[in-house]
Amino acid sequence: MFAIAIHGGAGTLPRSETTPEQQALYHAGLNAALDAGYAVLERGGTSLDAAQAAVVVLEDDPLFNAGRGAVLTRDGVAELDASIMDGRTQAAGAVTGLRHIRNPIVLARAVMDRSPHVMLVGSGAEEFARGQGIEPVSNEYFRTPIRQSQLHRLLAGSVEKQNDLVAFGTVGAVALDAHGNVAAATSTGGMTGKRWGRVGDSPIVGAGTYASNAGCAVSATGHGEYFIRTVLAHDISAQVEYLKIPLAQATANVLAKMKALGGNGGVVAIDPQGEIALDFNSEGMFRGVRSSAGRNEVAIYR
Repeated sequence: MFAIAIHGGAGTLPRSETTPEQQALYHAGLNAALDAGYAVLERGGTSLDAAQAAVVVLEDDPLFNAGRGAVLTRDGVAELDASIMDGRTQAAGAVTGLRHIRNPIVLARAVMDRSPHVMLVGSGAEEFARGQGIEPVSNEYFRTPIRQSQLHRLLAGSVEKQNDLVAFGTVGAVALDAHGNVAAATSTGGMTGKRWGRVGDSPIVGAGTYASNAGCAVSATGHGEYFIRTVLAHDISAQVEYLKIPLAQATANVLAKMKALGGNGGVVAIDPQGEIALDFNSEGMFRGVRSSAGRNEVAIYR
């Protein structure tokens, strides 16, 4: 048994405001990411490589808030975060505050594999990237007209700051390989108009990303401050590991806890037995799943 599940952000345009053409574009992007990750698993690759491959595709797709197409800070620049975790060894790598790295998830993996650290920040992370042969790109590479328009509208006061479309959105993947190992990877541009070096949950192990073969792998998306406060990804895995409850129940429990505090978002999760959860408390979540058992789907709304 092997499988991969992905998300492209929770909190979407209302169904009434999306055209069939727009939905088709998002479906195509999600399917491309599933194709990349599933191909790794199908040839016997690791869950870690599969999750990374899927996230790279989503980072390169300007429809999603990660890599190219990331939302912009109040100063009009892209600042990117990512993390990755191996459920077999519980090794992890994370980066935050990047401005010149095309695929932050690739650098997070390098931090995990080629440094003694878990998290590197800003200019230090980019200095490490140069030492690993990862070429920088201009910050202009990440900007798209849609993200510039969203920032302009936010600064002009013509949208609510908590509007899911412009404030939130993250990409991520969880995978189970044929060896029974799980992994998780998450990447984001954060919140539109963010200031003061704000860091959300995506690069924080245990909040936005977590993986343990004893529990499960989780990648989260939504209002990061609440995911950090509830240590959401780790909490889901801990409930599976220690309480021995089903994955779907664990995700529902933890999302309800976060919702009670005022947070919105969702998760994709997978355990070593192949159980998969794609759960959210917003109107929608860009998501997809593919498994060797024959499951193959992408969706936006409930």
